[in-house]
Amino acid sequence: MSIESFIPPKQNFPTLWFTDLSLPILIKTIHNLDDIVVRAEDILMLRSLKDERLIYASNHPTTKEPPVAYHVANLMNTRFFYMAAREVFDWGMGFVGDFIQSIGAFSVLAGTTDRDSLKTARSILASPAGKLVLFPEGEPTGAENDNLLPFQPGVSQLGFWALEDAKKVSDDADIVVLPSYVKYRMKGSIDSIKRDIDHSIEVMENTLGISKTGKNITHRLLSVGKKLVERAEKEFGITPKESESFDYRIGHLRHAILNDIAEKIDIRKWDEKDHAIDKLRKILTTIELTNVGIPDPKNELPTIDAARWARLACQRAYDFIAIKVDYLTSLPSAERIYEWIYRFENELFGRTNPRANIAYVHYATPFKLSEYLEEYKKDKKKTVEKMTLRLRSDIEKLLEKEKSLSKELYESDFLF
Repeated sequence: MSIESFIPPKQNFPTLWFTDLSLPILIKTIHNLDDIVVRAEDILMLRSLKDERLIYASNHPTTKEPPVAYHVANLMNTRFFYMAAREVFDWGMGFVGDFIQSIGAFSVLAGTTDRDSLKTARSILASPAGKLVLFPEGEPTGAENDNLLPFQPGVSQLGFWALEDAKKVSDDADIVVLPSYVKYRMKGSIDSIKRDIDHSIEVMENTLGISKTGKNITHRLLSVGKKLVERAEKEFGITPKESESFDYRIGHLRHAILNDIAEKIDIRKWDEKDHAIDKLRKILTTIELTNVGIPDPKNELPTIDAARWARLACQRAYDFIAIKVDYLTSLPSAERIYEWIYRFENELFGRTNPRANIAYVHYATPFKLSEYLEEYKKDKKKTVEKMTLRLRSDIEKLLEKEKSLSKELYESDFLF
């Protein structure tokens, strides 16, 4: 379908120049991001791609990746375009939308055949030296910096469509794919980070009436988490069995929240057996369709007020989706501990504040889509799947290498 509310990119040079100069201030103010680190040899590699058509594919655990990519474009001495979720353009009474549109962002309505968005993306990539930032994990953001959500095949398919368009103009046209991984590390001395973590958890413990005595850091976080789960279970009328693990109870709860949202906004063709992320994506698509005013002749969409309520309710489900016990206990690094703290603060206080961090950007070897073109002509579906698997594998290798450098913040037997 053609999305009437599609928002195209409108790069505005005064805004771009202002953003170039103010980016360090913007990312510090909004994300408490102190620096973006790219190795010198990678900067040389990036600049060698300045005149190439480029798909810049990155992991997407937070909302910080687009400004990180903007910084990378500056290092390359070029400009990127960005495909962004339609709802982002309505943030801040539309101010956010006006701003990101002026630096090269255009909207996409996830979960639909947004022809205007696809047409724009193909046109950008088919243009000489056109560069587009894409996130194969899609929406919502992954929440766990040391994990990846399943990759969606749309990035690969879009690349092949654009390459076919480019070759209609020039036989030697090609598109480079650059796999990127962003790792966020906390900034500050070990002692200062520990003090902040201890204080942050203690505030939650005091609010919930929990003692920290005789527990290590993971046990303290689990105690807070279990209390929050118990509160939410009561809210949704869930009576857990004694034999059920914490992970199972979280899983049950997240599905209960999502199923409740789907029932209250009357989503059709709802499958309670779907994966939680797929459920969340379906709800978010329904909300976006409502918010952008898509014609609803069959009366299948919720009211605006119901969509607003559902959007807030989705945040709770999302916070519980991001909590997995093994993720923390297998490596209680500062970064993973804060990921849990942020989720718990959101659930308990309705807000959280990012602590000072630094983004480290890493790259796999770039490759050209023409390597797969003959295979694509013979079997499009299989080749799209093959390239998607390669892209995920390349980014996952970068992730695993960075993860190997992470360290436990506390000795496992350290008790408070």
